[in-house]
Amino acid sequence: MLSGALLEAAEELFGDRLDLAQRYVEHLASTGIEWGLLGPREVPRLWERHVLNCAVVGDLLPDGALVADVGSGAGLPGLALALARPDCQFILIEPLERRVSWLDMVVDDLGLENVDVVRARSEQVVGNVVVDVVTARAVSALKTLVPMTVPLLQGSGELLAIKGRSAADEVRTAAKVLKKHKCSTPVIETVGGDLLTEPTTVVRVAVGRGR
Repeated sequence: MLSGALLEAAEELFGDRLDLAQRYVEHLASTGIEWGLLGPREVPRLWERHVLNCAVVGDLLPDGALVADVGSGAGLPGLALALARPDCQFILIEPLERRVSWLDMVVDDLGLENVDVVRARSEQVVGNVVVDVVTARAVSALKTLVPMTVPLLQGSGELLAIKGRSAADEVRTAAKVLKKHKCSTPVIETVGGDLLTEPTTVVRVAVGRGR
């Protein structure tokens, strides 16, 4: 059960959708484990390390943004963000059938009208999916993530890559790829420091005019 600081953080992030966020966590802790999307050791820290860790990134999304979550897996960060930001529309892009089936099941159970699930690799939907923001967590290093995600922005928008301590090293390693894809110099930002014990590190990669 949520209590103390975690409950306060969840209430702040999810508001009147907190009950849906709790149901999502129940899915992660049960069918998410059974279907192999998460390891059982993650259950005690689902809220802090996973769901809230992702939801705080919602502060970086523009109002009413169309967002693609690449390699969505168990819906992290896509579903967590969709719950925290009902004003935005989300396309969860995931290539593995088992994960897509699970995401469809959860989205249907939660009645989320601002979420669509697409079974594909991100490279396969370029041209058909054009978004304002792309999100990714634990998909790949930045130098391989940029070619997978930036084309979905069609020349204007932002990649929000949730990273850990390797963020600065990944930015340095990706320098040539970033230049090739006409990206601005990435900004490493932390969010959620006022709500979580460990804030979330995000690499922000902007593309397009005025960015």
